Amino acid sequence: MHGSTSPDLQSAPQQAAAPAPAGLPARLAIVIPTFNEVENVPILINRLSETLAGIPWEAVFVDDDSKDGTVDALRAAAQADPRVRLVHRIGRRGLSSAVVEGIQSTSAPLVAVMDADLQHDETLLPRMAEQFADPSVDLVVGSRYMAGGGVGEWSKHRQTVSRVATQMSRLIVKADLSDPMSGFFMIRRASFDVAARQLSSQGYKILLDIIASAPRRLKIKELPFEFSPREHGESKLDSMVTWEYIALLLDKSIGRFVPARFVMFSMVGGAGVFVHMATLALMFQGFRASFDVGQATAAAVAMTFNYFVNNLLTYRDRRLKGFWGNVRGLLSFYAVGAIGAIANVGVANALFVEQHYSWVAAAIAGILVGAVWNYGVSAIFTWRSK
Repeated sequence: MHGSTSPDLQSAPQQAAAPAPAGLPARLAIVIPTFNEVENVPILINRLSETLAGIPWEAVFVDDDSKDGTVDALRAAAQADPRVRLVHRIGRRGLSSAVVEGIQSTSAPLVAVMDADLQHDETLLPRMAEQFADPSVDLVVGSRYMAGGGVGEWSKHRQTVSRVATQMSRLIVKADLSDPMSGFFMIRRASFDVAARQLSSQGYKILLDIIASAPRRLKIKELPFEFSPREHGESKLDSMVTWEYIALLLDKSIGRFVPARFVMFSMVGGAGVFVHMATLALMFQGFRASFDVGQATAAAVAMTFNYFVNNLLTYRDRRLKGFWGNVRGLLSFYAVGAIGAIANVGVANALFVEQHYSWVAAAIAGILVGAVWNYGVSAIFTWRSK
């Protein structure tokens, strides 16, 4: 199929060496999420211009409010080249959601997604586009794990983590795909649209999200590429990506029945139960405090624990930052949880004193009473969407 031309690119001039007139509507959009990539942006734009000569294209950079000058560099580039566009997001973070906003901002019939760190091989883009000459093809994926591909200079640890994550992805994706974790792919716009309303936009694996969200099985082709080492800047991957990946798996597997965020909130709450019980045991049995005093103290300690862990994990995309941001968030969480805490203590004390339940059973019953209230109302007042 190499050498053929996609119908979606038929308006492009036939001589690949000739630049497409700037006034033509883009037939291919490259969506590129950025965060602190000021050194890489001009290099990538130059490479795209060379690689895509003859194809009407545009690059949509979606920046999550970089502080290193990336936004200014992109604005200057957009002034110099109308094929360069910037979506500057303030108060929103996340690679998957950035990709979705970028795709929604373009009308191009073909959309590619790649990173700004120069680790994806932009020279593969024309070959990707050629695969869409077959009208049944929905998606073309750049694969690191098929013959001819590679992960470059990755450590053995990172290779192991990637392969484990790939195996876990089989829980929600049944497609015969060697690299469902790839961040480098091209999709037909119409194929993206059928999945758009079901997307989770959790975490950073948007390809996996698209495939799992599509109401029909997408026809996918893969092309090999070698993952390049990062030349400038720092990797954005951190220890939280594992949690975000688990959140995506939860959302695509059970999200239709139970919101993934509620499951995550409950998991944190489960850890909070141990904090609560340990505090109560210390107060009630260690310091010989009365049960109601011990239960109230345990509820306050567990609530503080739950706030900070939920802020870090469950509401990572809305997390409150800075000293005063966390003070306001914690006070809000206390206020929201006050009614639940009163019910918690009241129910537990009644069961222990009047119904003669064991202190463990009474405490757990009190915890359950406040759980649903805390989740529902804190989502509105503490971590409200901006």
